[in-house]
Amino acid sequence: MGKNNNDLEKVAAIDNEYTKEQYAEFQKQHKQLIFRRRRLAVIFLIAFVIFAFSGFQLMKDYQKLSDFKKQKVETVAESGEMDNKLKRLEQDVALLKDEDYVAKLARSRYYFSKEGEQIYAVPELNGTAYSNNESKQQSSSSEESQPQSHSSSN
Repeated sequence: MGKNNNDLEKVAAIDNEYTKEQYAEFQKQHKQLIFRRRRLAVIFLIAFVIFAFSGFQLMKDYQKLSDFKKQKVETVAESGEMDNKLKRLEQDVALLKDEDYVAKLARSRYYFSKEGEQIYAVPELNGTAYSNNESKQQSSSSEESQPQSHSSSN
């Protein structure tokens, strides 16, 4: 290869009209080639920017979709809880329409009594509160074991 390089340095250009035309044509083609490459590079750069922007938008949309799906799951679970709560409240309303239930509730919570009935307050065991069902079970078991201590008639 070194030999070819030396050979090219030894070659002299002929200075006539034909070589000048050929050299001008070569320069023109070279400029067109550079212009085409630059134009192609700009087109690729614009396409890259568009695809990058679209990709980022797609990722953002995917993230939003994922967040919306999580929110939907939470909302559906919350809706189920609210439906259960609504059913319980509707049952409570139905029970409050029953006069016997309201009378029992007033006697148990506010220590009202029927005529001739005496009420004895039973302290909670170990400072823990019981639900209505547990307290009813406890009172019924204490009534069975000690009928005089809970309620007695005069």
